[in-house]
Amino acid sequence: MSRYTIAKEIFMIITFCGHSDFCLATKYESLLMSYLKSNYRDNKIEFYLGGYGAFDSFAYSCAKSFKTFSPNTILTLVVPYIKYNFPTKNYDYIVYPELENIPPKYAISYRNRFMVDKSDLIIAYVHRNYGGAYSMLKYAKSKGKRILNLTDL
Repeated sequence: MSRYTIAKEIFMIITFCGHSDFCLATKYESLLMSYLKSNYRDNKIEFYLGGYGAFDSFAYSCAKSFKTFSPNTILTLVVPYIKYNFPTKNYDYIVYPELENIPPKYAISYRNRFMVDKSDLIIAYVHRNYGGAYSMLKYAKSKGKRILNLTDL
């Protein structure tokens, strides 16, 4: 498990991975919240969030809701570019995985790999076999990460 310590506290990292055109939020929100509450109620959780597209908005909303239920929760935005034009005030932390030497065209893919490498659990919504979310999920599987794909529920 890739855990780390902040002020002597151990946090579990959960990353989200899904298609940017996700549109089934209401269908999956209660299922995901029930899953998180029943399985991670007493854990200290850090959610790694991407900040792009509809699935990332869904992920942020669920992570924020979980934080109201479990105050030992951290919301971290993982940015692919050092100059990132996104409202960052809603997050506890901003992480930039030092991608200066990566061409901007590939920054999101490398950022996604960083997120997977650091994570204990990947929560996904991947229903097709192409695109960035599919590549991220495929990478997570190759790393033996624990995965919950909402399309399987």
